[in-house]
Amino acid sequence: MHQALPSKGRVGAPMRLYRHRRRGASPFVFAAAIAVAVLSLLPVGFVLVVLVQSGWDTASALLFRPRIGELLINTMLLEVLAVPLSILLALALAWLTERSDLKWRALWRWLAVAPLAIPAFVQAYAWDSAIPVLRGLWPAVLVSVLAYFPLVYLPVIAQLRRLDPAMEDVAATLGTKPPAIFVHVVLPQLRLAISGGALLIALHLLSEYGLYVLIRYDTLTVAIVSQFQAVYDGPAANLMGIVLVFLAVLFLAGEAWLRGERRYARVGGGAARQVALVKLGAWWPLFMALPALVAALAIGLPVVTLLRWLLIGGIEAWHLPQLAVATWQTAGYALAGAVTVCVMALPIAWLAARAPGPLQKTLENIHFQVGALPGVIVALALVAVTVRVALPLYQTVATLLLAYVLLYLPRAIVSVRASLAQVPIELERAATALGRPPLAAVVGVTLRLAFPGIAAGMALVAMGITTELTATLMLSPIGTETLATQFWARTGEFDHVGAAPFALAMVVLSLPLCIILHSQATGARLS
Repeated sequence: MHQALPSKGRVGAPMRLYRHRRRGASPFVFAAAIAVAVLSLLPVGFVLVVLVQSGWDTASALLFRPRIGELLINTMLLEVLAVPLSILLALALAWLTERSDLKWRALWRWLAVAPLAIPAFVQAYAWDSAIPVLRGLWPAVLVSVLAYFPLVYLPVIAQLRRLDPAMEDVAATLGTKPPAIFVHVVLPQLRLAISGGALLIALHLLSEYGLYVLIRYDTLTVAIVSQFQAVYDGPAANLMGIVLVFLAVLFLAGEAWLRGERRYARVGGGAARQVALVKLGAWWPLFMALPALVAALAIGLPVVTLLRWLLIGGIEAWHLPQLAVATWQTAGYALAGAVTVCVMALPIAWLAARAPGPLQKTLENIHFQVGALPGVIVALALVAVTVRVALPLYQTVATLLLAYVLLYLPRAIVSVRASLAQVPIELERAATALGRPPLAAVVGVTLRLAFPGIAAGMALVAMGITTELTATLMLSPIGTETLATQFWARTGEFDHVGAAPFALAMVVLSLPLCIILHSQATGARLS
């Protein structure tokens, strides 16, 4: 069983939930996590400095306006509708592809992951091109769900494949129907996967800009970027960032409560057999309609739209020299950023898995708060710091990589934390008992077993960097051209034909990353 261990020193004692004790983390790990947290506080500190410099009268006049209330309501409506719908859709697809005998399950698994290869603003570009009248809340919810539900689907199917079917077998022998087994037995064991994925979606919705601009739906982030474009470095946009930080704190508190401190690793190998699949019988065409519809809307419509614009533009639309340069630079930044972000995420993820406590939760919350801020605020904070304190670092690769660290730490932490939590600490202790030095035991046992999850985190970060826009525009060295910036420059000029090759290149560049994520999730079996 996953979550029960016998009480220490009591043979035959009742099974109870095991809670981590504060061990397994050296002072060096804490120091590294604190150092990363200090860096993560730069954007929030920048916003607070602006608040102090503006004064209470100016700040209250800017924040407590009807327009801010309207933007807050718009943002919260989007969260309240899109996040639960994404969870429900991900769970339904996970059940169909993992626990039923649905035909062509392997194909539907791939198609459920593939939307991650299509950036959210490319999704919106496709829908806006195909159906220009789509505007407002519900189209924004639709496109958001289609773009982000795989962030829940992937960890859920990975966790489903790790579960020991013994508990489900017991429930079945007691006469419980398969749907009730899934709700009452399986679903509670998916809490870590669901809460982590839902948090990522919630933070993405807070910081998303391009999608909602194209759908014409005003959120706090859209207003912040628009304000910056109108008045560079104005206090109104900076102060609105405080509202985003407050919302991020609420989401973090909710995720921490759902996740709890229960143990999710086990020492035994569990049952070495497949779970019995639920037979759909004559109803299989009806059940197949759901993954088919999702694939058509999330993949089919964007791909058809891109191909249509490419056919209209012909060979002249490709701009091959610019496309080649943008693809090369995007791939380089994605690789360098993914490695950097995951290395910096390791200390806090290690604390979450091995030494949870008040300090660890505080540090983790600091990292996640930055993920709620739009890239423009992170970029402006780094511009202010580099110009005033470290001018040689202004518009350098190092500063841009730091921006990627601040923006994408939440993605890496969720994946790395979940992967480390699945590795029993007893294996590491056994290695040290057999004579391995502690560091060698960590590298040779824990990190080796957790590497598939770390690789998934790197893939998630790389996909984010591939489509990152505002921070890249403001911080990249002169001459830098990425696929996202080239795409956005053309959509800003309503050049849908010219934007299509760059959108297609982003999709092609993201496909190998989706393969990594799919392989990690579907190959996550206990051995």
